Amino acid sequence: MFKKTLAGMLGGIFAVVTITPPAHGQIVSLSREQMLKYTSQNPYERFPDGRPKVPDALLEKVKAMSAEEVLSIARRGFANQYVGGFRILSPGKTMVGRAMTLQLMPLRPDVADVDQADRKAKGLGRLSHQTALDMLQLNDVFVVDAFGNLNAGGVVGDNLAYYIWKTTKVGFVIDGAIRDLTGIAPFGMGGYYRGAVPPAINNVMVSGINVPVRVGHTTVMPGDVVLGDREGVFFIPPHLVQELVDEAEVTHVHDEWTKRKFDEGKYKSSEIYGRPTDPALIKEYEAYLKQKIGPAAYEAYQKRGQQQRQPQGQRQGRP
Repeated sequence: MFKKTLAGMLGGIFAVVTITPPAHGQIVSLSREQMLKYTSQNPYERFPDGRPKVPDALLEKVKAMSAEEVLSIARRGFANQYVGGFRILSPGKTMVGRAMTLQLMPLRPDVADVDQADRKAKGLGRLSHQTALDMLQLNDVFVVDAFGNLNAGGVVGDNLAYYIWKTTKVGFVIDGAIRDLTGIAPFGMGGYYRGAVPPAINNVMVSGINVPVRVGHTTVMPGDVVLGDREGVFFIPPHLVQELVDEAEVTHVHDEWTKRKFDEGKYKSSEIYGRPTDPALIKEYEAYLKQKIGPAAYEAYQKRGQQQRQPQGQRQGRP
């Protein structure tokens, strides 16, 4: 394997090693020890390889969120977790799952041949993007760093996309191309991709499975919670998911209350949307919020310093 070469390509941030899983052979991946190290803040269970496993029940709550409701992640020091500009397979579908990552690089035969020869010597099949596909689990999102190269062909077509859909029940984020769009579209699965092209995947090699990958200007870790909506995709570190869900619940209540007050036809937008100065309105809203989310959640909300009726400020100017 090309340990030193790949480590350099990853910018020296993450050490990578070669491991030999019984079913998949020698691939470049984080060892379990490294996975635990780089995701040490994960408070949840893990897959056998160490990848964080955010609970399914929490993933269900994330499905009620939008990209705007994750913006406060930047205040926690994670300013590079959102990427837009994708084509979206199912625009009306919110996609939520756990990231399972694949890193591709432009094909270099003298490097790729070493991996293939090693697998052949062990009696294993050829290393390809399907090696990663075969590792997918229920509620995974297949996250592929194909370096935005549409000329590399479609990472998946209708058959492999259908496999992803049936295996994960979620979908994919591909920083590159897909193919057979006409065949994939009717599935109703989640999917984010840079373009659709006729050729199949070509002229690339697998350089990592379940390693940190770059998608756009984001860094994605295996086990990140992927939230995709009509606007783009967030990759949320597991340890921040519950806090963001709690904030989103407050936002939902605030939006509900705001619209109720607008329905009354008695107020100007500036009197309701934002931080009202009318003490009676503030008291009314706080009582409404406490009744909706419960006393314990309300107390936690106050402790987080979320005293504003608009818990994420002006939500970046969203009307």
